[in-house]
Amino acid sequence: MLRSLSVSNYILIGSLDLEFPEGLVIISGETGAGKSILLGALSLVLGSKADSGMVGPHGENCVVEASFSIDAALRKVMEEKDIPPDGDSLLLRRVVSKSGRSRCFAGDEPVSVADLQEIASLLIDIHSQHQTLRLQDARFRTEALDLYAGTVELREKTEAAASALSSARRELGELRERKALALRDKEYNFSRWQRLEEARLVSGELEDLEARQKSLAHAEEIKERLQEAVALLSQMPGQAGHDVLTSIKEAVRTLEKISAFIPSLEELAGRLESARVEIEDIEAEIESLDSRTEASPEALEQVEERLSTLYGLMHNYGAASLEELLAEKDRLKALVDSAETIEDDEAALEKKVKEASDAFEALKAQLFKKRSAAAGPFSSAIEEKLRFLDLENAKFEVKVGESAVDFLFSSTGRAPQDVAKAASGGELSRIMLSLKAMMAALTHMPALVFDEIDTGVSGSTADKMGSMVCSMGENMQVFAITHLPQVAAKGSAHYLVSKAQGVTSVRKLDAEGRVQEIARMLSGSTVTPEAIANAKSLLRQWQ
Repeated sequence: MLRSLSVSNYILIGSLDLEFPEGLVIISGETGAGKSILLGALSLVLGSKADSGMVGPHGENCVVEASFSIDAALRKVMEEKDIPPDGDSLLLRRVVSKSGRSRCFAGDEPVSVADLQEIASLLIDIHSQHQTLRLQDARFRTEALDLYAGTVELREKTEAAASALSSARRELGELRERKALALRDKEYNFSRWQRLEEARLVSGELEDLEARQKSLAHAEEIKERLQEAVALLSQMPGQAGHDVLTSIKEAVRTLEKISAFIPSLEELAGRLESARVEIEDIEAEIESLDSRTEASPEALEQVEERLSTLYGLMHNYGAASLEELLAEKDRLKALVDSAETIEDDEAALEKKVKEASDAFEALKAQLFKKRSAAAGPFSSAIEEKLRFLDLENAKFEVKVGESAVDFLFSSTGRAPQDVAKAASGGELSRIMLSLKAMMAALTHMPALVFDEIDTGVSGSTADKMGSMVCSMGENMQVFAITHLPQVAAKGSAHYLVSKAQGVTSVRKLDAEGRVQEIARMLSGSTVTPEAIANAKSLLRQWQ
């Protein structure tokens, strides 16, 4: 139940703090006093859309807080969302800034608007003046019947099965599109892959071939220069018969002979010997390179042909390197392979679609059967409530289709038609009250708000609607925003909404205040002694 509501700087409400009892709570006030503003504040804290126009003139923000009792269903959701309780209460808070941005809190924990709405759906149901339009909403009609039939969980399973079937069909459709493309391009992809396969590509080959091409293209010059280097090492300039290595060796022996007299010469002789050995190794490597270097026009031609092949493939396949060419080869191979295996994938998905379809059809048939079985008793239950509300000849029927539920109505008992077309405004109000009364009992909703559910009715009908609302208040908290004295007199508490100097305020009426307000509702702006007497009489009937 809603225990308290606190509103600060919301439109025309400066500051407001209210506490509410159990049972039937009446809210009344003259037209334009701000009853809709109070309901808007409550809707805001329950997750309705926020905008900057909600912020009043007394600050940068508007704040609405509502405290609710915690039941088992709410406690479970709070535990799932890690929302701490405040004893046996949950405090919801919504803050809206002048920019229109809002912040939501549950138990002082920040939550999203979606979380706030989910929590609110377990706390209170608001029936606004325009909710008779929901009779045109297929979702509302199925929800009402499924609550009565006990098929809410079965409907959810059926919807999940329908979603799974739709997903499987979509997956199969996408696969068949890929299959058509794969089959169309299979020969083309295979020929392109085959050309690369026949080229026998090797990673790193291009760099090796480019280096070898340079070597072969300049082979004669390379051999000439290598041989010249060997010749320079083999003979000292101007000294025929003496090569560099022999001269260094003789220098080493000369230094060793006098090293006994100058010890540092021994080190120099060692260094010179090391240089001789290094030069000897260099000479041997140069000679080896000379012997391996071959001036072969045939070999050069083969290398250049291979390079031409690789360059041509890279150009044709749009590859910047041999590695990209190899990657393209792998991609084409995967396409060719997928075209060959897609038949198996298609068969597996066809089986999946068949299984999903069978599961959906079975659940749909079960749901249809249970809804059909409940349609008659459901219709009779609503008809009974409508007859209590002075629609003695009312005919209410539920038409169950494979995927939809329709409500049919006739006030005369003749062939019923679509309720949205056949019922007047007052009749729609009574139908919605009957449906809400039944649904509230089945959902165990802790609190329910009726915003002028009695629109379009008066007299005996209004009195009976008040009785029905009052009986609902025996098992749950019910708020009735009403303009009818017959309804107002039945409340366990009565709150008056008024406006003075552009500011909306709300106060709980005491016994005398209730007499005065109900008398005003009976007679208008001028309260007569007769109206006061009638008000007292109405109140005595429900004390």
